[in-house]
Amino acid sequence: MSASPVTLMVARRIASGRYHDFNRWLNEGRELAADFPGYLGSGVLAPPEHHDEYQIIFRFSSSETLHAWEHSASRHAWLVRGKGLYDAPHEHRATGLDAWFQTGSGSVPPRWKQAVAVWLAFFPISLLFQWVFGGMLADWALIPRVLVSTLILTPVMVFVFIPLSTRLLSPWLQGKWSPMDRWMHVRRITRT
Repeated sequence: MSASPVTLMVARRIASGRYHDFNRWLNEGRELAADFPGYLGSGVLAPPEHHDEYQIIFRFSSSETLHAWEHSASRHAWLVRGKGLYDAPHEHRATGLDAWFQTGSGSVPPRWKQAVAVWLAFFPISLLFQWVFGGMLADWALIPRVLVSTLILTPVMVFVFIPLSTRLLSPWLQGKWSPMDRWMHVRRITRT
């Protein structure tokens, strides 16, 4: 089994008219997971407008800790309580950096695209952090200054902004869209 952090991504389509019940149930499950050893965090990616499939992400420190949570009696009871709130769940596990980028088919975009997606998430948040807190931290020694900034920014990036960036850039990361396609489309329109 893996000693690397493991991400479990679950897609659940909300049953008609059960949105509020589903959200209550989902929050209960996230609180339940937080009580297990090795839990690193969880997040929910809401669907785009006019869609009903939520992406739920659970991250654990290792395959072993994820396995313990997945096969626990409390998680089983939670899943039983959720019957009827969602349709057609599917799950996917990933380790390391690929966990953010792997598609349902198992494909992963090239590393350079992954780097661009991470940078696009990290740059504006780092800039905002420096703008808000840079003056306060300016007189600190280098190591404490970097320690504090990374302690604050890393969880924000891992649980919020990198998943958001990969979701927004998904068509480009999966090779379904490129800026060149858009440029060629605009060029065709202006020529006609």
